Amino acid sequence: MPAPIDIAALNEEQLLALRIADLPLSIEGTWLADCITQLYKELEDKGLKFRPLCYLADEWLTPLGEPVIGIPFYLAHPVLTRLEKKMMLEAEGEAREECMKLLRHECGHAISYAYQLHKKKRWQQIFGPSSKEYGDTFRFRPYSRNYVRHLDGFYAQFHPDEDFVETFAVWLTPDSNWQKTYQGWPALKKLLYVSELMSSVAGKDPIASKGVKHWNFKNIKVTLNNFYKKKREFWAEQFPDFHDGNLKKIFTAAPEGENKIAAVSFIKRYEKDIVANIVRWTGERKYVISNLLKAVAQRSKELKLSTSGDHALALANLSSYISTLVMNYIYTGWYRGDEEKKKR
Repeated sequence: MPAPIDIAALNEEQLLALRIADLPLSIEGTWLADCITQLYKELEDKGLKFRPLCYLADEWLTPLGEPVIGIPFYLAHPVLTRLEKKMMLEAEGEAREECMKLLRHECGHAISYAYQLHKKKRWQQIFGPSSKEYGDTFRFRPYSRNYVRHLDGFYAQFHPDEDFVETFAVWLTPDSNWQKTYQGWPALKKLLYVSELMSSVAGKDPIASKGVKHWNFKNIKVTLNNFYKKKREFWAEQFPDFHDGNLKKIFTAAPEGENKIAAVSFIKRYEKDIVANIVRWTGERKYVISNLLKAVAQRSKELKLSTSGDHALALANLSSYISTLVMNYIYTGWYRGDEEKKKR
């Protein structure tokens, strides 16, 4: 019988060569176990008998129709958490407060499946059809008061299921004081419904208490290296170097000189005009374009790029590039566009 793997004793190359299924991981004895215990206590305090089974998966998830919660495997060991942060720039759920928010969110999915809540007519009248197809991304209204705000990114606006789940998470959170926080918001109607709905199942055994643990880490046969290669490719536009190739075509790495200025200064000089023109022709929201342009400016600064002698050409190329990204975003929800996304 081979000796157990000591993850902490491995260098990065050795670690990346391991298959995820071979990682010696468990929720028991880790800080995750304490978080799950807290979740169960919150459910108990609300009079609910449901206790979702939690397991280690490839990411945060609740499999469709299954009353179970998948927690990312990388949170079960500090070495893997550090690796996730290095590879993906963040480790979602690494802080206890964030972990609890995500657990409450996933618990909303699980409890809906456990009691078949999403099939209720009133549920669908309040939140919309659960059968609605999920998209790869979603467009949101940042100032809408029709939805609660629990996870970052206005996630309640993604899908009717997510609207319910985020509302449930706010309702479940101890000391959230949702009655006062959401007073005057249309979202309060949803919170009151969730409170009523949970009272109707309080003290009752779930219709389904067991579920299939899809994407269990024990069944993932790929190496960590291949896992992160695929993950980074999928989320390519989230990384700082996403724009590098195109920025180097628009600007130059040559030092500033006669008729040459830093690209970041050039972008800031024409920012208002670029944003105004793209808003006029695309109808996209100003803050989306502005944030995109700021990210491009920051990356240009990090790459120490400058303009060539032809400022008019640089402005035309930059405007075309930003316009292309925005049009991709409008039609696909991604800056890189459908065709490039399919290649990944």
